[in-house]
Amino acid sequence: MDPKFIEMFNNPTFSFGLFIVAIWSLIWKGIAMWRAAHNENQKWFVVLLVVNTVGILDMLYLFVFGRKKKVKTT
Repeated sequence: MDPKFIEMFNNPTFSFGLFIVAIWSLIWKGIAMWRAAHNENQKWFVVLLVVNTVGILDMLYLFVFGRKKKVKTT
């Protein structure tokens, strides 16, 4: 392996950035999975559990697909 590639992982800035991305992803994943469970969307729950997209899929679920359908009361 290239020594510069290995050296990159020893860089504190890189490690901190990786840590921030991991926390960012974990927060969005937790919120999206909670909503999927709350809305009884078992398929979405499994997809969110398995697929890692740095929060992109989780945000799509939260803001596009995970909205509760409003029930009309007459």
